[in-house]
Amino acid sequence: MRAMRNGQAKLVLISNNCPAIRKTQIEYMAILGGSKVLHFEGNNVELGTALGRLFGVSAMVITDPGDSDILESV
Repeated sequence: MRAMRNGQAKLVLISNNCPAIRKTQIEYMAILGGSKVLHFEGNNVELGTALGRLFGVSAMVITDPGDSDILESV
């Protein structure tokens, strides 16, 4: 939330089973910060696995894409 509020977030990923209230808050903060929002088609366990984590992740923020082209593909 802090990265979105400060305008540091470039892209926000939200899983499909994120609670509706939290999803609304995240989308609102992303709009205020000027970042893009991408709705991940998998649940929070699948998003966590895609990130290499051993726990579920409902939402994540990309602040520095590095050498990837993830921002151009959205």
